[in-house]
Amino acid sequence: MANKKNFVLRMDEATFEALEKWAADEFRSINGQVEWIISRALKEAGREPRARKAEKPPDKE
Repeated sequence: MANKKNFVLRMDEATFEALEKWAADEFRSINGQVEWIISRALKEAGREPRARKAEKPPDKE
């Protein structure tokens, strides 16, 4: 499993409540929803982090 970094995220109450509802609708935790949103945004922007070589399956020839 990849190491995860912890950080504090502050947002206004209305935004948090909207995020909380969205996460519940998709059966995710709030943290999981935030990770999903960021992952999707990175993919759409063409800025996905490169996978580590150890995480890639070996090439078969």
